[in-house]
Amino acid sequence: MRVAARSTLIATTAFLTLVDLFATQAILPSLAAAYHVRPAAMGLAVNAATLGMAVGSLAVAFFSRHIERRLGVMVALAALALPTALLAGAPTLGLFAALRIVQGVCMSTAFALTLSYLAEQCSAAETAGAFAAYITGNVASNLFGRLMAAAFVDHLGLAANFYLFALLNLAGAALVYFGLARTPPAAMPVAVSPFVHWAQHLRNARLRAAFAIGFLILFAFIGTFTYVNFVLVRPPLALGMMALGFVYLVFAPSIVTTPLAGRAVARYGTRPTMWGALLLAIAGLPLVLVAHLYSMVLGLALIGVGTFFAQATATGFVGRAATTDRGSASGLYLASYFLGGLAGAALLGQLYEHFGWPACVAGIGVALVLAAVLAVRLELVPIPLQESSTCAQSSLSSSRRSL
Repeated sequence: MRVAARSTLIATTAFLTLVDLFATQAILPSLAAAYHVRPAAMGLAVNAATLGMAVGSLAVAFFSRHIERRLGVMVALAALALPTALLAGAPTLGLFAALRIVQGVCMSTAFALTLSYLAEQCSAAETAGAFAAYITGNVASNLFGRLMAAAFVDHLGLAANFYLFALLNLAGAALVYFGLARTPPAAMPVAVSPFVHWAQHLRNARLRAAFAIGFLILFAFIGTFTYVNFVLVRPPLALGMMALGFVYLVFAPSIVTTPLAGRAVARYGTRPTMWGALLLAIAGLPLVLVAHLYSMVLGLALIGVGTFFAQATATGFVGRAATTDRGSASGLYLASYFLGGLAGAALLGQLYEHFGWPACVAGIGVALVLAAVLAVRLELVPIPLQESSTCAQSSLSSSRRSL
């Protein structure tokens, strides 16, 4: 029960941290119509959040040694509510993109500090499972966030959608305040520059490969789930807003499969697990080229399962492979990961606009194949299957301990 409660807390925190990132993708056609812009321009503005997330991740990597994890996550989520609410009245596309960047900084700060918290408070045996629970919450934010956004916009309009998501941000801050135990910052000697640890991470061939794989995973994911929206709302499928929202039930299988990533890594190793995940995602690509709803849904489900499983595997690997200052290692990984999302939105958007959906899918396939090639370097001593109680005891706190 303690492990289950820990996993639920971790997953819920992830959900409330990242729900703003992908939910807005579900309403891309409505936003493009409201701002009178082309799909690539709107896709880049919405995904400008990934630029902010890369910047925030690097900032956490630099300053993480001096930040108390629980307080940092709580403040970041509370601050996130402000740009989210302001999006309701953004008059221009430029201001919309700027507010998305600020959102990204807040989200990535909370994201990176939570990953650091888990890496520092969990035993080696628990790390993969804890990170898998966090990525599961990420999956849930993709599914339910998109469904909520589609429903809110369809029934209440664009402005109400952003106000309601701002309330979710505040709920996340409250959950962290009451749910996570206060921990001291992982302070190190002042004489040690953060760049020393960055250099150590970048000299580590396994970490370099993990950073590049993270870049390619979100590159492929953003490219798929940004521009497929425009394919789905145009003939011959011509889905309405609510029907488009329900398409994102394709993320439901990932909620079940992603928590298994930690166990898969423990049993089979990181490389085989990563290869299996990427192979699933690649298998979904031909299906999304077929202009039939059932084929599209199956293909998107396979891509979702594969990329989320790969993300959970890579995230857990970084936490175990870093030999020093895990907080900065997580920050560097997330910076690379989110820059991949921005690159995917920009480059694949151009492919989509100039050459069509098949060219966009081909670019996604190239990214996934490159990630599979880089996975050759992901090798660690296998972690044991059993769970210890260290992480459960330090992750869950009573109200008395939190105050």
